[in-house]
Amino acid sequence: MSLKNNKNNIVCSDYQTIMRTNLCGEINKSFAGKEVTLCGWVSSRRDHGKLIFIDLRDFSGVIQLVFDPNFDIQPYNTAKDIRSEYVISVKGEVKKRTEYTINPELATGEVEIVTSKIKIFNKSKTPPFTIEKKENIDEITRLRYRYLDLRSQDMQKNLRLKHDVIVSTRQYLNSKGFVEIETPILAKSTPEGARDFLVPSRLNTGKFYALPQSPQLFKQILMFSGFDRCYQIARCFRDEDLRSDRQPEFTQIDLEMSFIGIDDVINLTDGLIYSIFKEVLNEEIKLPIEKISWKESMEKYGTDKPDMRFELLIRDISNIFKNSKVKIFKNVLDNKGIIKSLVVDDFSKFTRKELDNLVDLAKKNGAGGLAWIKIEKDMNFQSPIAKFITESEKRDLIENLNLKEKNLLLIVADEFIKACSVLGVIRNYLGNKLKLIKRDEHKFIWVCDFPLFMLDDTGKRLSPSHHPFTKPDEKTSKFLDSDPLKVMSMAYDIVLDGKEIGGGSIRIDDINLQRKIFKLLKVGTEKIEENFGFFLRSLDYGVPPHGGIAIGLDRLVMLIGGLDSIREVIAFPKTQSASCMLTNSPSKVSGEQLKEVHIDVIEEKKE
Repeated sequence: MSLKNNKNNIVCSDYQTIMRTNLCGEINKSFAGKEVTLCGWVSSRRDHGKLIFIDLRDFSGVIQLVFDPNFDIQPYNTAKDIRSEYVISVKGEVKKRTEYTINPELATGEVEIVTSKIKIFNKSKTPPFTIEKKENIDEITRLRYRYLDLRSQDMQKNLRLKHDVIVSTRQYLNSKGFVEIETPILAKSTPEGARDFLVPSRLNTGKFYALPQSPQLFKQILMFSGFDRCYQIARCFRDEDLRSDRQPEFTQIDLEMSFIGIDDVINLTDGLIYSIFKEVLNEEIKLPIEKISWKESMEKYGTDKPDMRFELLIRDISNIFKNSKVKIFKNVLDNKGIIKSLVVDDFSKFTRKELDNLVDLAKKNGAGGLAWIKIEKDMNFQSPIAKFITESEKRDLIENLNLKEKNLLLIVADEFIKACSVLGVIRNYLGNKLKLIKRDEHKFIWVCDFPLFMLDDTGKRLSPSHHPFTKPDEKTSKFLDSDPLKVMSMAYDIVLDGKEIGGGSIRIDDINLQRKIFKLLKVGTEKIEENFGFFLRSLDYGVPPHGGIAIGLDRLVMLIGGLDSIREVIAFPKTQSASCMLTNSPSKVSGEQLKEVHIDVIEEKKE
């Protein structure tokens, strides 16, 4: 790490204090012959008898110290007792290493410090793991000793990357006329999909605040208030099941604009993404970012979060089997379902057990099954269903899918969403298994033209595809009363490498339309008033057309940093069971504290 040439233009003088003249990571051969004073942690110590070597580490990097008794006995004797993670200060002369002792793995590997003075600020117990070698350390241990884990170069790099993204975001939005405005953390419970975290009020017996799932309603109200453009780096809270890319508390880049349309939001976000990649990573992404409709995304990739780094497209073969003798195919088509397929180049890469695993994967994700066909020599079809496929159907499959010998054809027959999404899961699985994904590049895609509503898990009730404040598309809004599932929304998601990193919409600005949407969602009048009364009242006083987007900051940084878990970019994250291993929270509180907020805890009975 060279701090003199980094993008923030940090120079040596920025870090000079009465305790140090330089940072460990900036010392190079240009410093040869100079005297420097450094501070940091002992990364490692090696006693060679006549010489002692210590690797000194601070956030900028590592430098080798040399303790030579022939040069100065005092620091040599002190170094004998020093151990890993001691915090020390050293003074010494920078010397060039000999050709045979240069360490090419270190940015400072051409030099070392011949130490003349040393001071121990603080000693350390033996750490439970080596800071820079954590490959075999379980994550729970890392999180329990997070203060040690965060000392590593990887974690320093991750959190500084996140900082750089935030700085770039603020600079870009400020340059576009946005105002940064904070919205409340203690807010009203307005159910938006996930469970709220509730906070009891001591001053209002029996009443609760909710931690915001997003600042959605507040940022809309700021538009009603005439601020025109606002943003915030917003803390959000959702009490939901956790995954590698999800935390109960996380950070969003939230922005809202007045007097705009979909293209305005998309174009501005394109510029923001370009600015972040250019300033933080020194990479240029091609603009405009490609757009795809939700329907096309589902049909081709089986998901509304398509990974564009590899092909392997899903194809519709319903027409080929319209007169099929395969019973399941016929039943699905008779019930207005579809038949979708994937073609894999080489079936020799799959054992029979692996084919069975693909079938199990399809069933696990809700399909009735998965049909497979091997295209063998002379274009013979080998499959449990081969005898039910007519010669005409075989010819059509070969022609329409451009099948070749050794191809493996995978088929799912089901209703549209299920058939597409199951093959989407299998597509992603195969992308990883067959190493089809180009992991050395990033691919963005906008997904637009979402349905306004989906059916919930019961299949009987409407639920919003995004949230209930999304404006219906004007061309299809006429179906709101007669067939609401035909109504499209003015919503859009931005996807990076197969992960949704942001979503937004043009918002409803008419109180009557907003009430109609709540009615279609079967939200009762009392519930509307209780949860959203304050918001609906604000719609009565002149509301501009407006819209915005929220980008998941943690997920964005995780992806551009090439990391597998969102916990790697959060300083003090929770585990998958929503626990903080460092502080042992959540934890019980005293009876006195509970009494102050008028709460009794009912112990769960053990069976």
